[in-house]
Amino acid sequence: MSDTDRSPAGRTRNTALTCLAVAAGMLGLAYASVPLYNLFCTVTGFGGTPMLASRPADRVLDRTLTIRFDANVAPNLPWRFTPETPAIKIKVGETQTVTYTIRNTGVAPATAMATYNVLPELAGSHFMKLECFCFQENTLQAGETMEAAVVFYIDPAIADDPGMADVHDITLSYTYFPSKNGKSLEASAE
Repeated sequence: MSDTDRSPAGRTRNTALTCLAVAAGMLGLAYASVPLYNLFCTVTGFGGTPMLASRPADRVLDRTLTIRFDANVAPNLPWRFTPETPAIKIKVGETQTVTYTIRNTGVAPATAMATYNVLPELAGSHFMKLECFCFQENTLQAGETMEAAVVFYIDPAIADDPGMADVHDITLSYTYFPSKNGKSLEASAE
């Protein structure tokens, strides 16, 4: 250690640099926390986040579950958003497609994207999506209607999960939020 580092000015400089490094690290972690949390949820199914699958299940079980479809729109978005059916019964491992209708009821074009989750949360790691419209920005002109589909199955591994033994109903919930350039306008305003 040099004499400069032992002097009061040297110690003050070292303390200031340490504080600056800690603050920069905390700021970096703050910016990285949302993407890291989203990655964690996507990989583990934590918080009811459905998993992404690259192929259908390799087997279909006799166990049948009721899948409910919840469609929501943020209050400041003039869209109607409805599933083709409120619920279906499927066998575990069976691939299903459900179509949603989205309509801009406003007088001007609007851009939005859907987020999703699964309830109960523990079911998120077993809800496997092959195709989905979530996190895709869509612009609808006034009065325009579009259809979007979700293709999914329930992973047969659910049969080996003791926490899911008494689960008979799973809800897939989507919410459309206004967006711009791939970001929610609510998040952009913060």
